Amino acid sequence: MKNSKIYFASDFHFGIPNHESSLIREKKFVRWLDMIKKDATHIFLLGDIFDFWFEYDTAVPKGYVRLLGKIAEITDSGIPVHIFRGNHDIWAFDYFKKELNCELYRKPVIKEFDGKKFFLAHGDGLGPGDTGYKMMKKIFEYKPNQFLFKWLHPDIGSRMGLYFSKKSRLASINKYMKKPEKIKIQDERLMHYAKRKITQFPEVDYFVFGHRHIPLQEKIGDKSELIILGDWLFLFSYAVFENGNMSLKYFESDNTKLPDFY
Repeated sequence: MKNSKIYFASDFHFGIPNHESSLIREKKFVRWLDMIKKDATHIFLLGDIFDFWFEYDTAVPKGYVRLLGKIAEITDSGIPVHIFRGNHDIWAFDYFKKELNCELYRKPVIKEFDGKKFFLAHGDGLGPGDTGYKMMKKIFEYKPNQFLFKWLHPDIGSRMGLYFSKKSRLASINKYMKKPEKIKIQDERLMHYAKRKITQFPEVDYFVFGHRHIPLQEKIGDKSELIILGDWLFLFSYAVFENGNMSLKYFESDNTKLPDFY
């Protein structure tokens, strides 16, 4: 029986900082999909594919035709594509399921492949701290608020959402580029979260997250590993599970300027 070869990637934020540079990254991602479709048994995209996404009843955001067409091509060929909603594309509803035949998730899930168990989530709102965002998340997920936003004209709603989403994301990027954050592994909130979840799910071999935009693979507990996938804004990083092991890799990138860990 053929062993699984499973690919994981996260945090693409297509749509920023402008159409031209986003399109360059989109085409690069499509090349990656073309590469991995030759041997992938599953593909997991763990959130924030878009910097803003909202599905109206009869409209979806303009653009991204190369990406969406490639995903449809891959699922049509029989390769499952699993998409997690992140904090930037939290308002994805059923378009990816109906049109692209993808599995869509918002909450963490556990999957098993080749005798290994994977705890998978985007990562937003998990772990200690970040209380401001956790309150905002409840507002975004409150169905009456989604209903009210839906009544904005798509041109107004999409431009408004992309403006505030881009402003928030670029502010974080500029802050990092001016003064790179030195991250202590023991202080990483997803590390705290995974260690707590081990007591609940000791059978999990890999805790895999996006959201934090840092590439990290670290052993936790007796047998588990924490993998944070990095991003496709600067790093173009991804993880692959093959022959019973996970590894972090980089696509068409010589970027080695990564956050410092201690």
